[in-house]
Amino acid sequence: MNKTECHPPIFEVRADEPDYERLKDPQTRDTTRYGSFIELVPEDSTLRGESLHINGNPEVGGNPNRYKQHGFYFNADNCIGCHACEAACSEKNDNPAHIAFRSVGYVEGGTYPDYQRINISMACNHCEDPVCLKGCPTRAYTKFAEYGAVLQDPDICFGCGYCTWVCPYNAPQLDPVKGQVTKCNMCVDRLEVGLKPACVSACLGNALDFGVVENIPENRIEAKAEIPGFPDPSITRPNIRFQQMRSTHREMTRPDGLPVKYHRDDASGSFQPEVDAVKGGAERQWNWRKLLTSHERAHVMFTLSAQAVLGAFLLLLAGGLGGALTPLARAPVELPLLAGQIALLVFGLFRLNMHLGKPHRFYRGFNNLRWSPVSREIAGISGFFSLLLGYALLAPFSGSLVDVLQGLLGAGAAASGLAGLYFMYRIYRIPARPYWDHWQTATAFAGNALALGAALAGLVALPVLALSGASAAAPAAMLAAAVALGQAIEIAGHLGHARAMRRIGREGSVSWFLQTTRYYWPWVIRNGLLGVNVVAALGIAAGTLDGWALAGAWLLLGLSALAAAAIGRSLFFVVVIPTTMPGAFFWKNQDFVEHARQTGLADQEQVGVVREHHGRFKWDELWATVRATRPRDLVRHVREILVWQRLPGERRR
Repeated sequence: MNKTECHPPIFEVRADEPDYERLKDPQTRDTTRYGSFIELVPEDSTLRGESLHINGNPEVGGNPNRYKQHGFYFNADNCIGCHACEAACSEKNDNPAHIAFRSVGYVEGGTYPDYQRINISMACNHCEDPVCLKGCPTRAYTKFAEYGAVLQDPDICFGCGYCTWVCPYNAPQLDPVKGQVTKCNMCVDRLEVGLKPACVSACLGNALDFGVVENIPENRIEAKAEIPGFPDPSITRPNIRFQQMRSTHREMTRPDGLPVKYHRDDASGSFQPEVDAVKGGAERQWNWRKLLTSHERAHVMFTLSAQAVLGAFLLLLAGGLGGALTPLARAPVELPLLAGQIALLVFGLFRLNMHLGKPHRFYRGFNNLRWSPVSREIAGISGFFSLLLGYALLAPFSGSLVDVLQGLLGAGAAASGLAGLYFMYRIYRIPARPYWDHWQTATAFAGNALALGAALAGLVALPVLALSGASAAAPAAMLAAAVALGQAIEIAGHLGHARAMRRIGREGSVSWFLQTTRYYWPWVIRNGLLGVNVVAALGIAAGTLDGWALAGAWLLLGLSALAAAAIGRSLFFVVVIPTTMPGAFFWKNQDFVEHARQTGLADQEQVGVVREHHGRFKWDELWATVRATRPRDLVRHVREILVWQRLPGERRR
């Protein structure tokens, strides 16, 4: 049996394939506008022997430019918004109605009769610096030397959605039904036989084209790096070029629910995002329901619980060194405090894991320790939890050897927890989300760790000391000072953040606008609680309360600190606006998605909006996975992770 009989063809080319569907790049440049080589691997490189194989077919295409960086070309002047590219892409990839690898949005400006609309057809741009690849904790992304394609394997993905956060172009699509990410694959099977991607071949207005990057197609004269509505190309250096020669209004707005408009800088000619106060509205609102039931509430619970437990454990270790906090590390306080920390951290980890599209594949989060801050955070917090558990198990015992071992476990847990906290902060330093990309994220996380950790320690220690008849005034004063310091750190961060967001403009200023209008009253309450907490904590530190009166006052302080943290962290997630592509009137429109889910339109498949279905934990799949996993397979998986961390940075998976 020959190879042809064993394997399907790479892609079947029709006998009457039109000429405009074929790749034509007789000449290419040596470098891109960013200074990178278009030839991705030298001709004598061994990587050419480790070729990309389509559908397991050992044969490869004969494209002479196979190892050059390819990219899309979009002529905005020609796009008529027919969505034929969307339909062709979805048909070829067999996508359901709620998933589209390529979508058409638009920006508009002026009024009748001088109204203007610019359509933007966008998919994955197969960037030179793909942030999705570095951010993905499961290592589901690969940038191949063939065509420079950035491909993603949904079978490896466990549905955390971090790639959808870091990508400025809304390219990775998180399927709320399957709980996994998929995206544009550059139609590499068509490229192998010399054909352009399906979306390009289907374009009615000859607006889309494709070829070796920096090549300007026939009858085109421009190759811009951005047009109105396109995010800052410096974030990822995307491989897409534009032509847009028609004159535009100085201000172009988005038709979707985001209060963003684009203002033209006359000096550079580029468009910068600004607040669209007319669409956003200046009315001061509450919106408690949207705030507290956001899609990211699992992240709110996890980050707050992990930070509180870390802060409380560090204070417990400080108590072991002597001083006013000594009662925290002694009976009868130590064991209840450790038990409370473990229970709270288990709750946070469970909520986070259940947020994944495939919770039973959680172990894949360690796959990308080399690049991903998510993998590093998972490793840090997992190490902290394991060592904390070991520390707690040794707490009831005594002896010199036990004390030494417990000390080592405590030091390791503290170091691992602090590393986890640092990478938790690094997760949110995302250029594609300017509201998060500020040092205030660090002050918020550190301040909450200190304030909530002290509040948690006091909520356990003060009632226990009151029951035993011991004085709690000294440890309460130290814990109250820690709460005041933590809240003061957070206040300082918010003041710096407010000045920065108003100054930098862009989507960060829009997020700030939403926070002070659409969520104004929760924002005011959060700010007020922070101030009240500082004053109350200083009052407790300087006061004469003790016993149950002190425990009662501390309960109120703890609840107030928790309320401020919960509101602040919810605002952190709900008001952030990414530097993403504009949606259409219905498609990829946040307000329409909310409307569809509230009115029941989401239950109609043709609308393109669905509710999440991957939130329910699949115990049967978990049990099947456990039964099918042999010890040697687990060892092999760990060995693969360790080997990957030692691979050179340029080597492909």
